[in-house]
Amino acid sequence: MELGVSTLFCLHKPFDEALTEILLADTTCIELTDEGLHALTQPRVERLLELKASYGLRYTLHAPFADANIAAYDASVREAVLRRLESSMVWASALDVEALVFHPGASGVIEHFYPGVAWRLNLKSVRRLMKFARDYGVPAMIENVPEPFPFLMKSVEDFERFYNEVGLDVKIVLDIAHSNLRRETGEFIRQFHDRIGHIHVSDNLGGSDEHLQLGNGSIDWEETISTIKAFHFDGWVVIESFNGIEESLRLLERLKDRF
Repeated sequence: MELGVSTLFCLHKPFDEALTEILLADTTCIELTDEGLHALTQPRVERLLELKASYGLRYTLHAPFADANIAAYDASVREAVLRRLESSMVWASALDVEALVFHPGASGVIEHFYPGVAWRLNLKSVRRLMKFARDYGVPAMIENVPEPFPFLMKSVEDFERFYNEVGLDVKIVLDIAHSNLRRETGEFIRQFHDRIGHIHVSDNLGGSDEHLQLGNGSIDWEETISTIKAFHFDGWVVIESFNGIEESLRLLERLKDRF
């Protein structure tokens, strides 16, 4: 298990300021966010590669998520979304990332008229994205997403159905904060421990995805880290809190060494 930090906590800052935050983080495992003010370009990728070489950084990358519904009913909209995610995968390949995180699709109002169409489009899009990722040598992984939004893959049951139907070996990015909203963290780990390739952590009080500092919410981190280690997880655990990054890192370090 290796501890990392997502740049989500400084996404509101200009890209150049975020680079300083990266270097100040007490870890060399950095999850970049290809979104908003930090959307990647060739000059930015070149700068990130310079930092990687100079400071021994390692990267994962979170693909765009704000407007990225890969199950959008309108074909032209869906195509634009998929092309944007594919461009993120090209940058991921250039950065030689250790994981590329993307979100599943969501259902919309059209679902009332065409039940099941969003799920079918989601599977079709995942298959396309995974093929593109393989062609570029990118380890793409899909994340469990939070309540109460109309995402298609939030629960253990959703992922069971997904694996029964998708016909691909797709790794999971287990977001502990998201699974906590459904009280399903333990079940996710027990059922899919051999499919979990990457983990996101932040805290919440069980009602919404608050991205709190670890220890400031309702999640039992001792039990969570103990369960993760019991299944010999050896990937990254990435902090996605909006504040208290150093404190969250120290908490995880203590628990990591305890179990």
